[in-house]
Amino acid sequence: MKKLVAILLTLIMALGCVAGLAEEKTEFNIHVLVWKFDDTYGSSVRQGMMKWEEILEDELGVTINLTMDDAQDDMGKQVEQATRIVSQKPDFVIINLADPAGGQVLVDTFTTAGIPFLFYNIPPSEETYESVVKTPGAFFVGTLPREAGDMQGEILADLWTADPTKIDRNGDGTVQFVEFKGVANNPEAIARTQYSEETARELGVPLEMVTDVIVADWDNGKANEAMLSTWQAHPEIELVFANNDDMALGVIGALNQSGYNTGNEGDPAIAVIGVDATDAGVEAIKAGKMTATVKQDGDAMGEANLRFALNFLMNGSWMEGLEDKYKLNEDGVSTYIPYSKITVESVGE
Repeated sequence: MKKLVAILLTLIMALGCVAGLAEEKTEFNIHVLVWKFDDTYGSSVRQGMMKWEEILEDELGVTINLTMDDAQDDMGKQVEQATRIVSQKPDFVIINLADPAGGQVLVDTFTTAGIPFLFYNIPPSEETYESVVKTPGAFFVGTLPREAGDMQGEILADLWTADPTKIDRNGDGTVQFVEFKGVANNPEAIARTQYSEETARELGVPLEMVTDVIVADWDNGKANEAMLSTWQAHPEIELVFANNDDMALGVIGALNQSGYNTGNEGDPAIAVIGVDATDAGVEAIKAGKMTATVKQDGDAMGEANLRFALNFLMNGSWMEGLEDKYKLNEDGVSTYIPYSKITVESVGE
C-alpha cells in the first residue's frame, strides 16, 4: 500500500512538473496567412506585426518566431498554405482571408489539428461568421466597416460648410461625384461606399452621382485607367470618394494629365478623399494634390494581432488582461481598431 501511495505521489509530482513546464513556455511559433503582400494597407499591418514582434518579446519575456505566407489574392493558394503549415505544428495562426467567404476550409484544417487561430482586417462573410469565428471560439481583429465611410462623409460636410464654392466648381448648388469601390463583395468596401455618400447627404451636402460605382479592386493602376475615361466623359465631376488611398492616388494621376490636382498654385483641383492614410496618401495631402483621407491604423492592428495571439497562448483568454487597451464588441468575439480623420490641417501635427 505504501509503495502504491509513493508511486501515485511520484506520478502526481511528475505531472505537476510537466504542467508547470507547459505553463512556462516562452517560445512561440506564430504563422500568418496574408491575402496578398502587395496590398499597401496590408503591408502596413505586416510591418506592424514585425515591429511589435520585437517589442513584445522584450515586454513579455518571450521569443516569437513569426512566419508569413503570401496567398497572392488566391483562396486556393491560401488553403494549400494552411494544409502545409499544419505539418509544421505552429502554436498559433493569424489569418488575413483571401476570400471573405472562404474561411470554413481553413477553420476545419486548423481545428482538426488543434491549432488556435484568429482573423484580422478582412472579416469572414456574414453568412460564415458564426461558423468560422463564433463556433470554433476564434477571434476577429478589424475595423467598424461603416466608420471610414462616415468619416469621409463628415470631412466633405466640413468642407462644404466652410466654403461650398471650393467644392462646387460649376456653381450649380450640387456636388457631382463618383465613387471608387475596392471590390464587390468586401464588407469594408460596401460600407465605405454606402456611408460616405449617406453621411454627407445627412449632414447637408447636396450630391449627384454621375456614374455607377466604379469597382477598381483597391488598385492604383485600375483606378487610374477608369478615371481617365470617366473624366473624359464627365468633366463636371467635382468630387471623388475612394475606398482606399491607392485608388485615390490612381485617380489623381489621371487628373494630373488634364492639369488638375497637381498641387501647383493656381492649377484647378477637385476634391479627392481616400482611406488608409498611407505614406503616399499623406504626402499627396501635404503637396496639395489630395484633399483628405481616413487613417486605418496598420501599426495598431499589427500590435493587436500579436497581443491577442500571445494572450490566448499564455493566459488562455482573448480579452482577460487586455480590457484597458481594447473594447470587446457585442458579439463577444471581436474588437475594432478605430479610424481617424487626416486632413491638410492635421498632417503636420
